[in-house]
Amino acid sequence: MKSHSSTLLAEVRSFRQNHPDVRYVDLIALDIPGHFYGKRYPVEMLEKVAAGSPLKLPQNAVLLGVQGGLFKIGDYCFNDGDPDANRRLVPGTLKPVNWESQPLGQMLITSDGTEAPIEFEPREVLAKVLERLQHQGIHPVVAFELEFYLFDKQLENGLPQFARDPLSGDADDQPNLHIERLSRFSDVLDDMAQTAKDQGIDITVITAEIGPGQFEINFGHCDDGLRAADWAALFCRSTRGVALKHGYRASFMAKPYLQFPGSGMHVHVSLYDAAGNNLLAAHQQQPLRHAVAGCLELLPHCMPIFSPNHNAFRRLGGTVNAATRASWGFEDRDACVRIPESDPRNLRIEHRLASADANPYLVLAAILVGLEHGLDAKREPIAPLNEDRNSGTDFPVEMLDAVRAMQQQPILRDKLGAEFVDVYCENKRQDHLAFQQEIHAREYRWFL
Repeated sequence: MKSHSSTLLAEVRSFRQNHPDVRYVDLIALDIPGHFYGKRYPVEMLEKVAAGSPLKLPQNAVLLGVQGGLFKIGDYCFNDGDPDANRRLVPGTLKPVNWESQPLGQMLITSDGTEAPIEFEPREVLAKVLERLQHQGIHPVVAFELEFYLFDKQLENGLPQFARDPLSGDADDQPNLHIERLSRFSDVLDDMAQTAKDQGIDITVITAEIGPGQFEINFGHCDDGLRAADWAALFCRSTRGVALKHGYRASFMAKPYLQFPGSGMHVHVSLYDAAGNNLLAAHQQQPLRHAVAGCLELLPHCMPIFSPNHNAFRRLGGTVNAATRASWGFEDRDACVRIPESDPRNLRIEHRLASADANPYLVLAAILVGLEHGLDAKREPIAPLNEDRNSGTDFPVEMLDAVRAMQQQPILRDKLGAEFVDVYCENKRQDHLAFQQEIHAREYRWFL
């Protein structure tokens, strides 16, 4: 513990020396809907925390709804006295922020690794899954891919507007994959990439996607699942900030335009033993087939994680490469679980169903539980799409159905934690009901 504190203290002191103009640091963590909450600390107080002083925030901050409000979930929020819970600093995440008007730093905090971790904190849920796999001799290597849209900074009657092409000044309203779009938007994209690297995020490929103003960023393969999810979470925060600085809005909303493709979160996962052997490639890739079967079996019960809001369900069965059933295939982007072509050393699955605004910690946790279940159960999967284009099993396409399917699934309750499953499902149910309470103008046009 002393060594851990000394390492953190050295990190904070080094940061202060390299960034003497920074007076405050945002200490941040991801809540259940995937938003950051936290506190802004004077940097000298951060040094005290790094040296061992307690760091406490309200436990129920994790339970915030999409709009930031609290829901009554069991005894939480209104019958528990709103207690504080210990957090700790995540080593290696103290970085400068360059998108604010004043010099600032930020650092991740978490309850995992404390004496009393919060059972429903997303990072803690993933930490438990990774720890269990490690005890089984399974070591995941993970890479995220995130799609997002750029919009004009100004909304019109509350609606997003196409991003302006910096070269022509016209709206970038044409769907295409042209590489020239990367050049035209290079100022903001280059700043996003460099800012991500400054945050310690290993980003690799940048792609102009099909939707107007839509792009994709790939991250490097990482042998630390928590760090891989940290990268995805931090990238969303920095990208939104950089976009505003350049006069745009960046959004990871799942389906901002009905007529154009939605934005997804694709997750590549391979599994290795302690000697570095790819577990999925053993015995003529039989474990790969078992892992796929486990993923597909649990996928219909994980839909509130993969599609965490009303809009995310709109993306399913959309214009391009968005599955409508739980399916798999080799080199097939219509499948929920795609097997990219690779050598045995790099054999992996690509899970393509989650929306870009899903919580990366929970998405990865759900995928890993599916893989774990498949390796344990050793069942054969359904036919791949390469053999049968109609292959697949149905999954819920409405939130309340999805919540019921998740809450009653015994494997998820065991592997993700029953307390987490109950809290998460109730949070999603309450958010969905709150969303339905507003009468849309369309209802007046149709029914008045």
